[in-house]
Amino acid sequence: MVYVIGVGLTKVGNHWDKSLRHLAAEAAIAALEDASIEDVDYIVVANALSGVINAQENLASYVATHLGMVGVPAVKVEAAGASGGAAIALAKSLVLSGAADKVLIVGVEKMTDYTSLEDTTSALSTFIDSEYEAFPGGTLESMHAMMMRAYMKKYSVTKEEFSHLPLLMHENASTTPHAQLRFKLKPQSYASSPVIAEPITMLDLAPVSDGAAAVILSKDKGREGNVEIVSSGQATDTISTYRRKDLTQLPSVRAAFKRALEAVPDFKPDFYVIHDYSSVMGYVEVEELGLAERGKASQLFSSGEAKREGSTPINPEGGLKARGNPVGATGVYQMAEAFLQITERAEGWQVPGAKSGLVLSVGGLGANSVVHLVRGV
Repeated sequence: MVYVIGVGLTKVGNHWDKSLRHLAAEAAIAALEDASIEDVDYIVVANALSGVINAQENLASYVATHLGMVGVPAVKVEAAGASGGAAIALAKSLVLSGAADKVLIVGVEKMTDYTSLEDTTSALSTFIDSEYEAFPGGTLESMHAMMMRAYMKKYSVTKEEFSHLPLLMHENASTTPHAQLRFKLKPQSYASSPVIAEPITMLDLAPVSDGAAAVILSKDKGREGNVEIVSSGQATDTISTYRRKDLTQLPSVRAAFKRALEAVPDFKPDFYVIHDYSSVMGYVEVEELGLAERGKASQLFSSGEAKREGSTPINPEGGLKARGNPVGATGVYQMAEAFLQITERAEGWQVPGAKSGLVLSVGGLGANSVVHLVRGV
């Protein structure tokens, strides 16, 4: 068994006054203090863009150095937006194999070192096929636009029907202390949002974010009230969208979820933390998880069932859309947030009676997906 015994996170936002090292250290030290420990056997760093944006690779040694943990084995994990989820999966394997008793996972991203939208868009476009999609002019956002267009056509869904996800995410983030966009949206704000890549608009997408989160995994559950990672699953899909049969599906999400359920087929989460990089991706993900029929995801969000007090709470913290998306760190935030939910420490954004959860991290346009199932112990 593998347990989460401590977490730490920084507020998500634009940290102009903090560097990559400062953010990583702040979250890591908070997690160590939360777990009441000083040492770990291994460090796993989750990051997606430091080489492109910050001109800093060798990030595992970089973080270990600035934590004063020189000598501790360390490695960086990169899987685009799924980096954090994949880092946790690797750390879990280290514990299960006996290679380490305690592992510190630090997810960190410093995106505001890029000062223009064009530069940020270029950096994020490294998550798609660089030779056949990005080089001809494609971007990550335009790939999401293709997905939305295909979804609208296949299921006769209007553009307005995608508003239900961002409206709920902003409502949730408004009471989440560490969220980036802590304000509510009105339907008319969504309707008038500037177009990024038609039909995707600004309010369909997660913002550019800085942040760091850390979790500590252990073979021992430690104090009462910690959280067990019951099961995990990971799967990939083609990175190139032109190779896919259906842009309205994410087979890697479906496969990762199926693999996670193999060990615990009767597992029923009390809440779901999904990777809503865009409104349409959020809709397709809940359909792949079996929470809504294909083409009907908007009804789950418009009905109120996805609210914290609903039957199927989704992203109680505000999701990537409003909590923010420090890309390589996002999956670690998701696990830390699930831990805080289950241990009833999610002040202001608590799901009543939450004892178990599902955490989904996705890289690119579903090219890499990781699912973790967690519950209190």
